[in-house]
Amino acid sequence: MSKGNSTRITDELHDYILAHNAPLDAVQRELVETTYARLPDQAVMQSAEEQGPLLAFLVRLIGARHIVEVGTFTGFSALAMAQALPEDGRLIACDVSEEWTAYGREAWAKAGVADRVELRIGPALDTLRAMPAEPHIDFAYLDADKVNYVPYWEELVPRMRQGGVIAADNVLYGGGVVDPDATGGAAAIRKFNDRVTADERMESVMLPVADGLTLSRRR
Repeated sequence: MSKGNSTRITDELHDYILAHNAPLDAVQRELVETTYARLPDQAVMQSAEEQGPLLAFLVRLIGARHIVEVGTFTGFSALAMAQALPEDGRLIACDVSEEWTAYGREAWAKAGVADRVELRIGPALDTLRAMPAEPHIDFAYLDADKVNYVPYWEELVPRMRQGGVIAADNVLYGGGVVDPDATGGAAAIRKFNDRVTADERMESVMLPVADGLTLSRRR
């Protein structure tokens, strides 16, 4: 049985990939470096550098005007997506931390996109449930607490317009998803991945980007 591409992503090859992607602009680069410098223990939660250009590409590709992000941290992914929106586009960023998102607020202002980002502090499930129930979201990025991925999914899917896309991060969970006896976050992601695969409302593809990225399109 074919195991597909066996290319191992070394540090050198990763650098090569970054060199052949759209480069981070000055504000994006500063935010990435600031996150690692000031929050070294939490910086692993930041979306991978190559995901910024990818998210921006997807936003432009589908012509998104209304984005919802579940899990913002210091705002790198929100920054990349907001910059890809048209001037009248809107991104609702959901997070629970005033401290972490303060870095994002500063970066969004520096980049001139603060007016496109509405930060909502509080449990994301509450934020999602307070949104209009009808389909209105063009693009959603899910990168928050893993135990709630399935509940987030169930709130997002009915609100996605036809052709709208959900991008879910960390779907490989460091490889832990292949363990049938997984617990904690790995078990939650296993459950989420199975739910996505079985959901006939969406068509989905799992990609080995960073820690795994699933793209799902509303039928």
